[in-house]
Amino acid sequence: MPTLTIDGRQVTVPEGSTILDAAREAGVAIPTLCYREGLPPQTSCMVCVVRVNGSERLVPSCATLAGDGMEVESETQSVRAARRMALELLLSDHLGDCIAPCQLTCPAGMDIPRMIRRIVAGDLAGAAEIVKRDIPLPAVLGRICPELCENACRRGSLDQPVAIRLLKRWVGDEDLAAERPWRPKVGAPSGRRVAIVGAGPAGLAAAYYLRVAGHQVAVFDRREGPGGGMREIDPERLPPEVLQQEVDAILALGVELRPGVRIGEEIALDELRSDFDAVLLAVGEIDERAASDLGAEYGRRGLAADRRTHQSPLKGVFVAGSALSPSNYAVRAVGSGHAAANAIDQYLRGEEITPAQRPFNVTMGRIDEDTAARMVQEASAHPRISPSSGEDAGFNDEEAAREGLRCLHCDCRGFAQCRLRRFAEQYDASVRAFTGAKRAYELDATHPSVLYESGKCIACGLCVEIARQHEEELGLTFIGRGFDVRTRVPMGETLANGLREVAIECARACPTGALVVREEAQEVADDD
Repeated sequence: MPTLTIDGRQVTVPEGSTILDAAREAGVAIPTLCYREGLPPQTSCMVCVVRVNGSERLVPSCATLAGDGMEVESETQSVRAARRMALELLLSDHLGDCIAPCQLTCPAGMDIPRMIRRIVAGDLAGAAEIVKRDIPLPAVLGRICPELCENACRRGSLDQPVAIRLLKRWVGDEDLAAERPWRPKVGAPSGRRVAIVGAGPAGLAAAYYLRVAGHQVAVFDRREGPGGGMREIDPERLPPEVLQQEVDAILALGVELRPGVRIGEEIALDELRSDFDAVLLAVGEIDERAASDLGAEYGRRGLAADRRTHQSPLKGVFVAGSALSPSNYAVRAVGSGHAAANAIDQYLRGEEITPAQRPFNVTMGRIDEDTAARMVQEASAHPRISPSSGEDAGFNDEEAAREGLRCLHCDCRGFAQCRLRRFAEQYDASVRAFTGAKRAYELDATHPSVLYESGKCIACGLCVEIARQHEEELGLTFIGRGFDVRTRVPMGETLANGLREVAIECARACPTGALVVREEAQEVADDD
């Protein structure tokens, strides 16, 4: 059996093992895109390259047999540079969006396309869960949100953007009215207590997420009722009972509300710091004098704090919402409150506070008329729907589903599993390192279980090999040469005819979001 060294780790493996096998045995992580255990090595992606015995030539670890006495380098600067270049070449011809423009624009980062798919599927609980991962006040924001996401909606380049705000409102209203409304699972008690000063959108959002994380939360507010500035909105636009219902849903998680308490007057900030493990100041827009009365330090535009970690100069004191970055948009305050809650949770658990980074993203950018026309083929062609009972009444169930059908679903359905995106982030690959003409947008939705976007295919060959091994009658093959090679069903047949038995297996093997399992098919597969 050969014994070799990989990045200084000695390992002995059975005869016939590859360098990749040896690396995994030694605990050395080598990235792969076109490799799958049980299939012949494809050697098409070249992201698994290594250097052997100091040679200038790099070799694919998935197809190079391990030899006795080999000295293998996997993490040197030159090897990493070669992997980065391989990834950048793949990205140069990658057509599609990792994250939909609407979600990128939403200050709370809500997964709008997934919410819409749940609405269309008639899954209210699923839609509510998706919304409340980022927005715990959907019925409120569904009435007062400034529709920033709709400004970015690609459907607007064809006729009118999807009515995202009204769809979010429908989810919120229906959830409030449901016999069994969706509620998050509260984590195991942490034994830590957090005081939140301010019951506006930032404070309420922070209370929600901190409580879900398992912390005890008390919210203080100088007003007698919660909601902050939202209580002053025209009641015809935001009925007080809607605001109260959504606040009550947050309080029902075990959040304590202490109204009519002025911090800095009746209770000093230092007293809160002494009684609680952390304090969040979400007091809304504040001037220097009010900050002094509160007992907090004032910065350039609001309370002094690191805008990334939300930490103030006072140990254990954090800042969120307009107190940190003045804004008239409640959705920005909600996003800030969520981020602050994450920071506080890390602080209470003794972890380093690491703000969420914007995920690696490939974008199609502006699309031309031809691309827009192709994208809308899989969406409903009817114009934007207006609520039949008027804007104040919102959508009924049928209208919400019909409006949801207008969504172009620009997001990548394989985002969470995409290894191309993960490795591009890991190796700091640039989507603009190589430029050139991109392939045309195509979406094959003929299969009941999977979707195929050829623009995201890297011709790794895994799906071709899986179909061949399972003896699909038509299967898949490569068409074209060089950079123009594409994965297709032979003889121009549809994907439904090409993959009759192993479509889901092929999609699960796909290293990008080119071939993905439809959400409804995924649920059936998970139940089997």
